[in-house]
Amino acid sequence: MWVRFAYHVVGMISELPISIRLSPECEAALLERFLKAEAMALWTVRSAQLQDVPSNVYTFLRKHEEDEQKHLAQFESLIGRQPRERDRLPAVPRQWPVLAVQIYGYESLGLEFARLLLTLRPDLASILEDELVHVGFFEREVRRLLCGSSDVAEQARASARAWWRRLPRTVERYVKAPVLDPFRQSLSTHILETIERRFVTTGLLNNKEALKG
Repeated sequence: MWVRFAYHVVGMISELPISIRLSPECEAALLERFLKAEAMALWTVRSAQLQDVPSNVYTFLRKHEEDEQKHLAQFESLIGRQPRERDRLPAVPRQWPVLAVQIYGYESLGLEFARLLLTLRPDLASILEDELVHVGFFEREVRRLLCGSSDVAEQARASARAWWRRLPRTVERYVKAPVLDPFRQSLSTHILETIERRFVTTGLLNNKEALKG
């Protein structure tokens, strides 16, 4: 049986209308990617808590860590194994404007895959709900930074430009699997266009900068 890949609305930013038909055989590959992605998200959130972040952000990161632990446990149970252990937490930027943009970007990427997973596993809707909360929080923080001093705003935009240049290669790795080959191009294009629209609408990128990426 084939399923429909439909998109919703996040905050004030409407998603690009598109339908991609995926086969149930894609489920295992998506779960495998989520196991790795949730593990990295958990480690990144823990590392972020060690940085000098605003108090409200620190409080949210604590809850965020709980969410990621829950997600990771779900995927460990579904796949039947744990992700590879790390000797140390990943390095993250110390400057909050840079770190905020990077977390916002990766959470936006995670949100797109959560939507994709939901079409095959409706029982995992709670993961999508959590991802919507995460993206919404960091989107508000990014908007706050962009409305602040010109130096802080430019630091955030510079971080966005650097992250955007790396994104196509990151997406390519995530959709690289034999079972996803028939959908690879359409998935990559849609994910990049959706995140591009979010970054442009938020004010992190302008259209010309997005085209350069």
